[in-house]
Amino acid sequence: MTTTLTAEPVASLRETPLTALHRASGARLVAFAGYAMPVHYDGTGIVAEHLACRTSAALFDVSHMGQAWVTGAGAAAFLETCLTADILGLAPGRQRYALLTNANGGIEDDLMVGCLAPDRFLLVVNAARKHADFARLAAARPPGISVQPVPYRALLALQGPWASLILPEAAHLRFMDVAEIAVGGARCVISRSGYTGEDGFEIGCDASAAEPLARQILARTLPDGGHVTLAGLGARDTLRLEAGLCLYGADIGPDTDPAMAGLSFAVGKRRRRDGGFPGAAIIAHALAGRPARRRVGLRPEGRAPVRAGAAIHDEAGQVVGTITSGGFGPSVNGPVAMGYVPSELAAPGTALGLDLRGRLVPARVCALPFVPHRYVA
Repeated sequence: MTTTLTAEPVASLRETPLTALHRASGARLVAFAGYAMPVHYDGTGIVAEHLACRTSAALFDVSHMGQAWVTGAGAAAFLETCLTADILGLAPGRQRYALLTNANGGIEDDLMVGCLAPDRFLLVVNAARKHADFARLAAARPPGISVQPVPYRALLALQGPWASLILPEAAHLRFMDVAEIAVGGARCVISRSGYTGEDGFEIGCDASAAEPLARQILARTLPDGGHVTLAGLGARDTLRLEAGLCLYGADIGPDTDPAMAGLSFAVGKRRRRDGGFPGAAIIAHALAGRPARRRVGLRPEGRAPVRAGAAIHDEAGQVVGTITSGGFGPSVNGPVAMGYVPSELAAPGTALGLDLRGRLVPARVCALPFVPHRYVA
């Protein structure tokens, strides 16, 4: 749930409530979805930040993402007219991953929907899509429903196997629980979720509370006597790639549907039967059949990563697809990639070739994720 880094001058970009902390911590700031965001920090770097998240705990600033409250009698029914998930069946204190779709069954965004009360929902959407998403929802809402973006809020992601030891205030939450919890005097909305494949929490709070809260978390002591590692977008990207999680604008978009993207779980069973959201009939048909193309994991031979945009070739040398995400996986100690191929070539073990700067690198299709998810029950 991220977007592409750009060369836009950092001085012209928006800042998050944690920008001063990033600068004080030696962050390398880059342009990302219109914000100045840390890609990594001096003294650690992407690989060290990545491995800290896999082995202990890391803290990410994801305040650039969009947050909005959807409230009012019938809010759940309204959200079901726009999203694929079963929102009517979402109990207070629970959260679901959902897709915002178009009339052709394509994915306009992927997002989280948290239910804080029967008619009170918090949406967290991708940074590059937040203005379009919230405008679309506001335009579609019936009388009595409010769609209220909250750009003054921050969002932190504390991720890793020791996250619950660092944040005992939220240790009672199960995976995909969401609750309003006070941490160090700050009123927060905390969900036990994230986008790394590890256990962890996403913590929303007022902008004014963000830096004191982050510093408090960073000051807490880990079981080995160390502290939480500040991590940037570089590690966030390698972590989500190893976890086989989609990057909006790369692995999914308006031209991909949930069936080909491997996101059938985001379309509730009742929603497949009853529909009621954009492109519902097309998506139900795709989920019931065999998509022409599928998103797959790929393991190239050697050590060189194959990046997004590289062509995928079959054994006869014909181009059959394109890499949508690719890089070096620190946890697997080798290159990993994802892309779309014809369904007949999607079985694990299928031999393919990847274009690496003009030469074909042998690769094999493999099951996703590359690293097992370690969410709590």
